[in-house]
Amino acid sequence: MANPSSATEMIVSFGEMLIDFVPDVAGVSLAESTGFLKAPGGAPANVACAITKLGGSSAFIGKFGDDEFGHMLADILKKNRVNSEGVCFDQDARTALAFVTLKKNGEREFMFYRNPSADMLLKESELNMGLIKQAKIFHYGSISLISEPCRSAHMAAMKAAKEAGVLLSYDPNVCDDEVAFLTQGDPEDEKNVMSLWYKGLKLLIVTDGEKGCRYFTKSFRGSVKGFSVNTVDTTGAGDAFVGSLLCSITKDTSLYQDEMKLKEALTFANACGAICTTQKGAIPALPDTAAAQQLISNSSSS
Repeated sequence: MANPSSATEMIVSFGEMLIDFVPDVAGVSLAESTGFLKAPGGAPANVACAITKLGGSSAFIGKFGDDEFGHMLADILKKNRVNSEGVCFDQDARTALAFVTLKKNGEREFMFYRNPSADMLLKESELNMGLIKQAKIFHYGSISLISEPCRSAHMAAMKAAKEAGVLLSYDPNVCDDEVAFLTQGDPEDEKNVMSLWYKGLKLLIVTDGEKGCRYFTKSFRGSVKGFSVNTVDTTGAGDAFVGSLLCSITKDTSLYQDEMKLKEALTFANACGAICTTQKGAIPALPDTAAAQQLISNSSSS
């Protein structure tokens, strides 16, 4: 449950939460793997947990199957101090599962079991609109826009948030791969990135993995270096980054008008993303503020 005094600073995260089955040995195919570790995942849920780990206030809105895995995920949200008043359960559909292949370098490939899973069946009538309207930021991904009825519920939630004056945060997973996919051009070329810009956008971020990130606003643009760490599993790194940045924005909504402040927030977000890659799984690997500050000070002194 969220602390009532921090309700105005709450970040509401909307979308999927599922179970990732990760091979217990890196660098083997799913067929070759002899065992799997069960890890909670799903980008919007990871973001919600990243926020509370950093001392922020978050809520998650989504749908689980009324099954063992669904109740396990609801418990994980509560253990991570994420407000779960927006969670509902489907009597007929199962909780989504994904099998993840971990390559030798920690990168991954997914095989999803969602046909359809409960998260895809969230209806507009099941949305906790009160929670959405009291958010400071309403955050969502792109998986929930794929199929009905979840797509319509997603659009209705976005519309309600916008009308209530809530800041909208969209993570289509904009890293260089997605820029190439969306623009059909070179992701390094600034012109291609800026073709994604539209009226009303305040801040566009492209994450570049271990290289750091690039930022674009109406007034300025630039890049912030990443951190070198011993990468084990990249799952959740982008979500740790996003959660950290959203936390910084709730504390200071003028961030995207002040380049120095923005660069500071992005350095911190890069540190959070880097730390998340040093352990297996997303939620267990999410860093707290002290760990991120430690990495920044170690890097600046070395």
